[in-house]
Amino acid sequence: MFKNPFSFSGRIRRTEFGLSVLLCVLGYFLCYLLSSISAAILQIQLGSYSFVFWLFFLPVLYFITAQGVKRCHDMGHSGWYHLIPFYCFRQLFKEGDSCINKFGTNPKELGNFETLTRLENTH
Repeated sequence: MFKNPFSFSGRIRRTEFGLSVLLCVLGYFLCYLLSSISAAILQIQLGSYSFVFWLFFLPVLYFITAQGVKRCHDMGHSGWYHLIPFYCFRQLFKEGDSCINKFGTNPKELGNFETLTRLENTH
């Protein structure tokens, strides 16, 4: 889980996407806290405070966008679908493609395939 989290290629399961959403929410509050503390310490005005917030939040936004694109790939769609409003709810609950699609192999089968390969090589 969380192999290449900042990559836009491949597929991820619903579990990993759900955890990514939770991490994004936690990251948002952490960025808000850090930017508030920075603004208080540096005694900067509201416009600069917004800049400090976005400076902290951009890596979090990049992470959740990459994870969302990979989740779209798991369902057989282009990553552009991630830009559709409220599409993230579908990503959280819809089962991914059960077979190989043009974006890669089924992430549910990766662990089983590696185990079976090891078992075959031992005989």
